[in-house]
Amino acid sequence: MNTILISVLVVAGCGLIIGLILSLAGKKLAVETDEREAMIREALPGNNCGGCGFPGCDGAAAAVASGKAPLTVCPVGGAPVAKKIGEIMGQEVGETERMTAYVRCQGTCQTAKKQYDYTGVESCAMANLLPGGGPKACSYGCLGFGDCVKACQFQALSLLEGTARVDREACKACGACVKACPRGLIELVPYEKKEYHAACSTKDRGKAVMEVCGSGCIGCRKCEKNCPSGAITVQGGAAHINYELCTSCGTCAEQCPRGCIVKW
Repeated sequence: MNTILISVLVVAGCGLIIGLILSLAGKKLAVETDEREAMIREALPGNNCGGCGFPGCDGAAAAVASGKAPLTVCPVGGAPVAKKIGEIMGQEVGETERMTAYVRCQGTCQTAKKQYDYTGVESCAMANLLPGGGPKACSYGCLGFGDCVKACQFQALSLLEGTARVDREACKACGACVKACPRGLIELVPYEKKEYHAACSTKDRGKAVMEVCGSGCIGCRKCEKNCPSGAITVQGGAAHINYELCTSCGTCAEQCPRGCIVKW
């Protein structure tokens, strides 16, 4: 009986000692956390889309709390979330401009010529590696297999007549589609007041463009020469708009003989 009692006391004593050691170690090795980090994480939408450039909402919250990211870190939450974060951090939030994705191509099935039929994997990334850069004759246009559509968590993109299109009301400007496009056709543009956009990304000019697409920019520079605010330049063959200078007057769209400057 004494042997059993001694064994129980030894086991209990060992458990007590181990518990005390673990308790002291826990306090000694504990990592201090900023309360604001948890509050910021609660304020974020929780999509974990990576549009902020950090590994999910947890990473974004930690970065803001430590001062490594701005209050406007979340493109999905926009101004309302930035305001909440500002209140948590005790800082003023400056004005934020809402952005939306835009596809710089209007080479539809009707306007963009095909160089061959393709029956392989329906992936833009895969098709872009094929000879000639895919089935469409234009090697700079939208391939139309929807890698951007698949990447969007907000159902803001769809395929229309073989070309990706953005629903700017649904778009959260997370940038997932921008990363998904193997040809770099998608860019983030201002949502408000900037109504006109250059809808071609070709690097060819003139006859070479007309041979492959009925709606491609031929680099004639009429938009550039007639823009009263100097907001348009032709770079690498296609027109580009400087949105900081653009006044949305529409002169560029009126002057473009190919309809490459579109109102959206």
